[in-house]
Amino acid sequence: MIPVAEALERILKSLQPLPAETVGIAEAFGRVLARDIAARVTQPPHAVSAMDGYAVRAADVTGVPARLKVIGAVPAGGLFEGAIAAGEAVRIFTGAPLPSGADAIVIQEDTEAGDGPNGDNWVTVKESCKPGTYVRAAGLDFAAGDPGPRAGRQLTVRDVGLIAAMNHPWVQVRRRPRVAILATGDEVVMPGEPLGASQIVSSNGLALAAFVRACGGVPLQLGIAADTEDSLAELAAGAKGADLLLTTGGVSVGEHDLVQKALGQQGMELDFWKIAMRPGKPLMFGRLAGTPVLGLPGNPVSAVVCSLLFARPALNALLGLDVAAHPLEQMVLGADLGANDRRQDYLRSTVALNGDGRRTATPYGRQDSSMLALLAAADGLIVRPPLAPAAAKGELVEVLSFPRLVPGL
Repeated sequence: MIPVAEALERILKSLQPLPAETVGIAEAFGRVLARDIAARVTQPPHAVSAMDGYAVRAADVTGVPARLKVIGAVPAGGLFEGAIAAGEAVRIFTGAPLPSGADAIVIQEDTEAGDGPNGDNWVTVKESCKPGTYVRAAGLDFAAGDPGPRAGRQLTVRDVGLIAAMNHPWVQVRRRPRVAILATGDEVVMPGEPLGASQIVSSNGLALAAFVRACGGVPLQLGIAADTEDSLAELAAGAKGADLLLTTGGVSVGEHDLVQKALGQQGMELDFWKIAMRPGKPLMFGRLAGTPVLGLPGNPVSAVVCSLLFARPALNALLGLDVAAHPLEQMVLGADLGANDRRQDYLRSTVALNGDGRRTATPYGRQDSSMLALLAAADGLIVRPPLAPAAAKGELVEVLSFPRLVPGL
């Protein structure tokens, strides 16, 4: 058995970022940027009003009330062709360009409009202002050529808005990894199908497909292979052209664990098999006709934990993202733990906030790798190194929290 860190290193060293493709900015959310963005425009392109009101010369309203002649109006998207002279104002709306000669905005709440004796429009300004009041200078947000999001960033809602404002209708992003998923075993059937007396419902393939989507990939379901070499080889052939093949089940040492043998006969080059970890010891990695193959255990919890530890970094590598291990957090242990053996342990745990502001991680009493209900209820995994001594309640332990895999705001 090899350590977890060595297994991850051997997986990652064989993976390179996928080529770039061009997508519309409307489709860019969650994608990984492949080329740096720079602003193609200046925002705002002119000095503009930040409020509805009147464009004035600040010198004309140092003493209030001040009565100014209104010589025109300019809406957002419009342009006032003339210039403001002493004693004049222009009605203006948010986002409209500042008229020539004006240097401040008086908000409409601080004015009182009225008609002059000759039918001319006038406004009475009741509050003074300084030059620049409620004026957004040209380039306040960014100027043409300013840097935007950089290559290697997974685009958030904010990034999409900024790139669009920088006048990029198209962006270069990493192609989504195509991940073939092959489940195995005579004992499993798809949800909703008739169950035999000794069969169970298959969850791994669907969980892995959801995991791949959450990580930015495209899952390709190959189906469930029967426990025969021919069935495995036939379905595995569907992975041709994929960027990664995930298998689940059939990688242990039983007579019906045939993945390694069947794929080996198809030319798979085995890199390693068996990891010093719990759950997830029977993990396999190799290459089949150039396609990386990650063989996950069949137990549902083992499959998900191994996906988090190995498949996610592999997908990040293909996407050009940071492949560093998910950071561990120190928390207070909520229950006593015995000494660990020579395998690295990942214990499903709940996490709660203490009254003193610290977080407590409490492992479930049972950690059987078939128990999906506990995995779904857990907040993270307590990580215990090989040969870790017994730990008492209240000591500090390291916890791998379940990450939010897709970007948000």
